[in-house]
Amino acid sequence: MFILTGCAEQEMSGAAQSNLSLNKADRDSHAEVPDGDFVYRLVSEKEHYEPNEKVQVYGELEYVGEEAEITIGHAASAFYFPMKELIRDYNISYAMNEPYITTTLKKGEPLREYYSGGGGYNGGDDKQFKAFIHSLRNGFPEGEYVVYGSADFMIDSKAQRDSNREEPKRYKIQAEIEFSVTDESK
Repeated sequence: MFILTGCAEQEMSGAAQSNLSLNKADRDSHAEVPDGDFVYRLVSEKEHYEPNEKVQVYGELEYVGEEAEITIGHAASAFYFPMKELIRDYNISYAMNEPYITTTLKKGEPLREYYSGGGGYNGGDDKQFKAFIHSLRNGFPEGEYVVYGSADFMIDSKAQRDSNREEPKRYKIQAEIEFSVTDESK
């Protein structure tokens, strides 16, 4: 039996960090990535937000395979939302508890979850970064933000029909989107 415990903090992957050179034209406020029997979507409902406005970013996972439904296993959520604020060059981490939870996806019915906050710091971080992370509690301050989202899950071993005891297939489907926060009244 496979059990996940503890708490994980998802940072940007090496690939995401190397893509920082992408122009804004290369990123949009939504992305869609197919991977086998699944489609992952990462969406910001708006390209631009006002300072301290609630940012509406969500991840969506849709099963498009041949079965009527499939059961996946994941941490507290199948979705991760680490970010980077490009002007300040600040990483906004995304931590999550890691119990092993299963979710049944019905074919053609996307599972959707909204970003609910993130970010953290340690004692060695500078005061400006700590103040920035604290400010996120009230909404996002002015800046340019990239979300390095992912859906991280596996096919639940009980759901696999193979009796040869192979390791369950693990998926980590990644996408990037961008949004900005500026005060239009200035």
